[in-house]
Amino acid sequence: MKQNLLSLMALGLILPMGLKAQQASTSANSGSENIAPFTQESKRFNDWSISAGAGVPLIQSADMTSIKNGNGKNLFGYSAYISIDKAITHAFGLNLQYDRGETRQGYAYTKDHVTLPDRQIAGRTQYDAISLLGDVNFSNLLRRVDNKSPFRWALHGYAGIGTLAYKSYRQNPGPYNQMLNFEKKPFKLNSLFGQAGAGLKFKINNRWDIEGRVMYVVTGDDEFDGAGVGQTGYNLTEDQISDNFFNTTLGVTFKLGKHQSHLMWHDPLQEIYYKLDVLNDKTQDIEVCKKGDVDNDGVCDDWDRQLDTPAGARVDGAGVALDADLDGVIDLYDKCVTVPGPVENNGCPIVKNNGSGVVTDESTLLKGIEFDLDSDRILPSNTPILNSAINYINASGSNFQVIGSTDTRGTEEYNQGLSERRANNVKSYLIENGANGNKLEALGTGERKLLYPECDPASKCPEWKNRANRRVYFEAK
Repeated sequence: MKQNLLSLMALGLILPMGLKAQQASTSANSGSENIAPFTQESKRFNDWSISAGAGVPLIQSADMTSIKNGNGKNLFGYSAYISIDKAITHAFGLNLQYDRGETRQGYAYTKDHVTLPDRQIAGRTQYDAISLLGDVNFSNLLRRVDNKSPFRWALHGYAGIGTLAYKSYRQNPGPYNQMLNFEKKPFKLNSLFGQAGAGLKFKINNRWDIEGRVMYVVTGDDEFDGAGVGQTGYNLTEDQISDNFFNTTLGVTFKLGKHQSHLMWHDPLQEIYYKLDVLNDKTQDIEVCKKGDVDNDGVCDDWDRQLDTPAGARVDGAGVALDADLDGVIDLYDKCVTVPGPVENNGCPIVKNNGSGVVTDESTLLKGIEFDLDSDRILPSNTPILNSAINYINASGSNFQVIGSTDTRGTEEYNQGLSERRANNVKSYLIENGANGNKLEALGTGERKLLYPECDPASKCPEWKNRANRRVYFEAK
C-alpha cells in the first residue's frame, strides 16, 4: 500500500511538468515568438470552476465487501462530492475535493440484521475525505491542433492523494446491537489515502457540464470495512492491509468567470486568431522576430514572400497581404472586404446610385464584420466599422436588420444559436454606443446564408473563406 501511495504522489508531481509544454499556444505566424504575454489580464478564457455530484460506493476488496457479498447481493451505499477546480493548461488541472459517504458491506444491510448463523456479519462505514486530484484532459491532450470542428465530449483522468476520516460499525452474528468497530481521525500520517479514475464530460453550454465518473479508492488500512484486524475486529478472508472500493458518481460542473469559454474547452486555434488581431493593435509594443522583419508584418524575413507589405495590412503565414475576396485589392485598401469589386472602385462592386456608378456609404456599411471560430465576441479590429455605422444608422431614414451568420462547422441547431448571439451582441454594442435601438432588429440565419456557399462542408475551403462566412452584416429594410 505504501508503495502504491508513493507511486500516486510521484504521478502528481510528474504530470504538471510533463504537460507544461501544452500551455504554449501555437504560434500565429511561422518564425514568430512571444506574440502576446500570457497574463490574467490578457487571457480570453475562464480557468476556475466548481463541481458537485452524488453516487454509489461499492467495496470491492476487503474482508466484507459490497459486491456480491455472502448473501449473493450487492449492498449499495451513498456518496457525494464537491470540488474547486483550477485549469492550469488546456490538458491539465488541479481539483481540491471533499467527499462524504457511507458504504454498506457484509452479509446484509445492518439495519435489517438481527440474528444470523455464525460468522455472517454485516457492517457499514461513514467516511469523510479531502484530497488533491490531478486532472488530465485526454481529449485535449490528444486533440489535433488542425481539427477545427467544435467538440462537446471530453475524457478526463484523475489521480491524487488526501486524508481520510471514518467510523466503521459492525453487527456480529446473533441478536446484538451494532458496535463502533474503529474510528480514524483526519490529518494524521496514517490517514493518507489515494484515489484514481476516469470521467466522461459533456458540455451543455458555456457555463455547465455534466460528468459521469468511476473512481477507485485505496484506503490504506484493514479496519475500514468494520471486520479487519483492529481492536475488536477479526480478519475474515483477505490478508491485505487495504480495504478498497469503487465510487461511481454523476455530477455537474459550473464554470466561473466572465469569458465565453473555459480553458479545458478552449480551442487553441482561437488564440491564433486573437494574436493576428494583436499584431494590428499599434498600441502594443511587441517583438515578433529576432532575426529581422523589414516590413514589420510579424513574419520573419526568412519566410516572408512579400517583404514590402504596407504598414497595417494583415498577412497570411507567408507574409502576403490578405485579400479575402480575391479581387486584387488587399484588405487594407478594400472598402468591401468580403465582396469582389474593381480596383478603381476601391474593391467594391459598382452600385447604381442616382447614375453615379460608384459605391455608396450604405454599400460600405452593409459589408459587416467577421468573428472568430465558435465565438460571438466582437473583435477590437471591428469596432471602428461599428462606430462608423452608428452615425450612418442614426442619420439614415431606413431601419436595419442586423443579421448573424456562421460557417458550416457544428450542427445546424448549434449554429443557429451562435448566429443569434452574434447578431444580438452587435445590436447591443450599437445601442450602448448611441445607435437608435428602434431602427435595429437582430436576426440569426445560422449557416443558411453563406457568403461563400461552396464552403459546405467547411473542409472544402481555405480558412479565409470560412472566416468570411462567420459574420454579422446589415440589410436596410
